[in-house]
Amino acid sequence: MPHLTLEYTANLALAPAAALGAINAAAFDTGLFGEADIKSRAYCVDDFRIGIQPLARAFAHVRIALLGGRSPEERKALADAVLTALSATLQAPPGHELQLSVETVDLDRASYAKAVVRG
Repeated sequence: MPHLTLEYTANLALAPAAALGAINAAAFDTGLFGEADIKSRAYCVDDFRIGIQPLARAFAHVRIALLGGRSPEERKALADAVLTALSATLQAPPGHELQLSVETVDLDRASYAKAVVRG
C-alpha cells in the first residue's frame, strides 16, 4: 500500500516511467510506507475536456488509494509531497494552462486482501 494512479492528458510531453519514479520516491520519502509497498501506474487520457471554453488546457491527476488509519496531517503531507514531485516532472505546453492535482482516498481495511507470491 499505497496504490498511486496517474492520469494525464495526451497533449502533455510526459515520460510516464520518470513521473512514476518521482512520485514513488516522494511517497517513500514521507516515511509512511515501505519501499516495496508503493505501487503506481500511469494512464494517458486521449479524450478529455477541461471546462466549457475551447481553450488550450491540460491536466495531470494522481489518486492515492491507501488503507485507512492515516491522520489528516499525514495525508496532507503525502499529497503535498506527491504534488511537488509531479510538478517537477511536467511543464505546461506552450500556450496551455496545466492543472495538477493529487487526492488521497481510503480503502476499506476490513475488506482489503493482498498476497505476495514469489517465484
